[in-house]
Amino acid sequence: MEPIHRQPLALQVASRIRDLIATDQFPPGTPLKEVNLCKQLSVSRTPLREALKQLIAEGLVEQIPYRGVVVCNPDQASIEQMLELLGALEGFAGEMACLRATPEEIDAIRVLTQQMHETYEKDERLSYYKINQSIHRSIVEFSKNEELIRSHERLNSRLYRIRFLSNRRTDRWHTAIEEHDAILRNLEQREGLKLNKLLREHLGHTWTKVKDLYDS
Repeated sequence: MEPIHRQPLALQVASRIRDLIATDQFPPGTPLKEVNLCKQLSVSRTPLREALKQLIAEGLVEQIPYRGVVVCNPDQASIEQMLELLGALEGFAGEMACLRATPEEIDAIRVLTQQMHETYEKDERLSYYKINQSIHRSIVEFSKNEELIRSHERLNSRLYRIRFLSNRRTDRWHTAIEEHDAILRNLEQREGLKLNKLLREHLGHTWTKVKDLYDS
């Protein structure tokens, strides 16, 4: 693993750990030992501790007495409920974005969607996922509702691993691409109610995909 050089270092460390969790290199329940992580990421304890504090605040890892920091392991009921709520938030955000997004902002979604297609064709799942998340965050930001944006950020961060896992199966991944094309069309046409419904269904499909993995 290459060392991290860019600044701010703590944010880079948090991003690296986040990706290791998403890709199941650090599965749920894994203890995150400082000594091991410092060596693996080639960083000192100070930025690592700052990064872990950030991930604890996001709800991706937790501090457990006598065990230290471990990767969170939410149960199926919690995951389903969080995705249901996230679907409601993103659906409403999409409806508001249809009313409030500028033409330039919609162009930005169009560019991101094209980039997402390119990573899909190359089978670059982590790169695809990060662009996918940029699309979802951007749509929420284009709602121009600060309370909604903050609520979405808090909840979405807890589901970082879950949303990545939803595209493990190639057939499901192809379906997600088709849904994103429809999301873009509805946004371009400013069909708020349709986009609201589509985004809710999109998050519902995420739960179906993840549930299959848990049940397998």
